[in-house]
Amino acid sequence: MKIMLKELRKSEDTQIFEMIREIGPGENGFVNSLKVDNEDAFNTKLIRNYEYSQGLNLLPCHVPQTLYWLYINERPVGYGKLRHFLNDSLLEHGGHIGYVIRPSERNKGYGKILLRELIKEAIYKKIDQVLLTCDERNYPSRKIIEYNYGQLEEIKDGTCKYWIKTLRTI
Repeated sequence: MKIMLKELRKSEDTQIFEMIREIGPGENGFVNSLKVDNEDAFNTKLIRNYEYSQGLNLLPCHVPQTLYWLYINERPVGYGKLRHFLNDSLLEHGGHIGYVIRPSERNKGYGKILLRELIKEAIYKKIDQVLLTCDERNYPSRKIIEYNYGQLEEIKDGTCKYWIKTLRTI
């Protein structure tokens, strides 16, 4: 199995657009902010997200974040968001990392791989520990986070807060 994590670029091929469409609006607390109806709007969103990764033109209360595509055997199967630091809102809900696997590729272990690769990127960005939040009833995500050494800090209002010390996961 060939695994590749690619950082978002200003333009992407149609495989990425097709994956985003399959993912839909998001679920279980993950918001698919790239979901649009046509490729022109998608390309505009790519540029906007590229700017965010550079810390440019951030909206108030937003932080820089980088998007990454997970490719398995040269096919995009999911994507993740890595926020470079957290504000007060993200400390409560959202955290450093969010990820999603396209529905047709779920239950194959790709979520574990994607989170592991995103943690490596956090290490590269010198983030000592990452926060992940997920819905208390989202057992598949909880298992993925715990597999990647996530330590449950608390469950509050139906949301789990997990911390992962990045150096432990290498």
